[in-house]
Amino acid sequence: MTAPTDHQLSARRRRLRTFRFPVLLVAMFGVMVVAVGINQLVSPVPVLALPVGIGLAVATVACYRWLSRTVELRTEIPELDQAWPRMWRGALLGFGLFATLMLLIAMFGGLRSLSWGSFGGFVGTAGMMMSVAVAEELLFRGVLFRIMEERTGTVIALVVSSALFGATHLVNANATVWGTLSLALTGGTMLAAAYVATRSLWLPIGVHFAWNFTHAGIFGVVLSGSDVPPHGLLNATLSGPSVLTGGTFGPEASLFALLVCLVPTVLLLRRAARDGRIRRR
Repeated sequence: MTAPTDHQLSARRRRLRTFRFPVLLVAMFGVMVVAVGINQLVSPVPVLALPVGIGLAVATVACYRWLSRTVELRTEIPELDQAWPRMWRGALLGFGLFATLMLLIAMFGGLRSLSWGSFGGFVGTAGMMMSVAVAEELLFRGVLFRIMEERTGTVIALVVSSALFGATHLVNANATVWGTLSLALTGGTMLAAAYVATRSLWLPIGVHFAWNFTHAGIFGVVLSGSDVPPHGLLNATLSGPSVLTGGTFGPEASLFALLVCLVPTVLLLRRAARDGRIRRR
């Protein structure tokens, strides 16, 4: 069999690049679904959930890098010497934001009780949330937002990708229209703003991970309308009007979640505008 020439390889790569958006979108969506399925299988065993979750996160990054090089002839994700500082800053931001949200809910009488939970659940949730954060950020910000932004500009890409990010949570058992809209306005917009401000996926990955982990792994409250009871280090029971606690969807549907996430979103977008990182259509 005759090996393909450089010209033939270049032609194939050009064809692949023409269809890069659907190829990357479908491939990374498939990776996310597989990661979620594996997480669900190992979640009852914390000693497995942590290493498996971390392994899935690493495998997802490797898959994304390979696809980027093969389909787009580019490398989106920088080396680890740039990744860790940005992830840590993102993690501190995500933890601080959710802790502030819970503090506000408690100050207005929405925290009915707080007790010790499960250390095993705390450990296992860390692995699961790491793989979830990586898979969702690579799909929504690394593929959907990034490629849309090249064609439509930052504003349209931010609106559409955030709406789709929220809409994907409608399949959760206790999902509500307000909850998914709130998630789009808080998580989707804030995480896209973190990407625009840094032009790196590591900051939004850190924010996403810490927000989810603090949510379910530390405070042990329901996450994004899921019907799977969280097993966190603490058991926080919320009560009161949905506008305060988020109701069955969880604190992400609280009015305070919008207020808490609005501040970093505005600051990140202002920084992006100042640095000339807002792209026009």
